[in-house]
Amino acid sequence: MSWTKDTQEIAGLDAPARTLLDRLAPMDVPGGAVLFSPGDAVKGYVVVLSGRVDVHLIGPNGRDILLYQVAPGQSCIQSTLGLLGGEEYTGEATAAGPARLVLIPRDLFLALVDSSPGFRRMVFGAFAARMQDMMQLVENMSFMKVEARLAGLVLDRARAGTLHMTQADMATAIGSAREVVSRRLDRWARAGLVLHGRAEVTVLDRAGLEEVRKSPAL
Repeated sequence: MSWTKDTQEIAGLDAPARTLLDRLAPMDVPGGAVLFSPGDAVKGYVVVLSGRVDVHLIGPNGRDILLYQVAPGQSCIQSTLGLLGGEEYTGEATAAGPARLVLIPRDLFLALVDSSPGFRRMVFGAFAARMQDMMQLVENMSFMKVEARLAGLVLDRARAGTLHMTQADMATAIGSAREVVSRRLDRWARAGLVLHGRAEVTVLDRAGLEEVRKSPAL
């Protein structure tokens, strides 16, 4: 079965490019699988067919920041930079859950960038979108308080008023420490903004959290 027909961005490529890509076999990886680590050489361009890949930057003290997430139709900026510039990975990528991927080897990737305008547009379009996300992350980390970043995370990711996420994962997502997140949630609970328990935060006062999100920049 042709995997390229089920991938919107690749289904519209020229026939020769799709033929080459269809020779590649999708692979299934379990949740938690490490796809690359800092210092690894970039072997190819990853296309996510299903699931999600989280890319983290890990500091010398062991703390990590969630740089971005790669879902179907999105690109891994670290892979693209490595393939085009010859750099090694500086982050770590793990499968957030069971995922289905296709790895386009370096030689084929570079050949398609040279020969297929459609493939080239796809790669650089996805790269540009990811760069915008990275610029937003830098802006948030530089100019937004921890409280504002945490409030935004809770408001944006809560479903039916509840966010199902560990405090450690919340800390990683906003570039902070679990202890900081715990203290902020305790403070908000006392103020009646949220109710939180094990891996769960329920929004009680959305308007109040919106005010926190809009708090003055650093």
